[in-house]
Amino acid sequence: MAKFSLTVNGQSHSIEADADTPLIYILRNQLNLTGTKLGCGLEQCGACAVLVDGKRTLSCTRAASEFEGEEIVTIEGLAASDRLTPLQQVFVEENAAQCGYCSAGMVISCQALLNENPAPTREEINEALNDNLCRCGSHGRLLEAIEKLTRNKS
Repeated sequence: MAKFSLTVNGQSHSIEADADTPLIYILRNQLNLTGTKLGCGLEQCGACAVLVDGKRTLSCTRAASEFEGEEIVTIEGLAASDRLTPLQQVFVEENAAQCGYCSAGMVISCQALLNENPAPTREEINEALNDNLCRCGSHGRLLEAIEKLTRNKS
């Protein structure tokens, strides 16, 4: 067992786990942050995406101990208090999620894009979401939601 600390959603946490335990298991099982989902376990579906220092990072295979000293933000940490972020709100308004399993990863991927580019083109949005899989078919509504959000910023 290794001991290390993680900063997740602005809070420092003392972690005791095997050094190679994937970050997603620490988030879900030790910190009870279950919004991040385990899909494929192979970094191929995007359901496990979190922000690390503002950038999209997949959490299903990388060891949690690698993230010591970095700021991790999960879907639960995006919103301040009880208010959704504009990105989360537009997902709701445009019904951009169907079953919801991939939604957290999609929101995180979009947030990472918006952190770098507040007015992305449809091509840039597609590129940012390229590694996120959705079996429900709500991808079109998701694109519309992001374009709605960013329309006034371009």
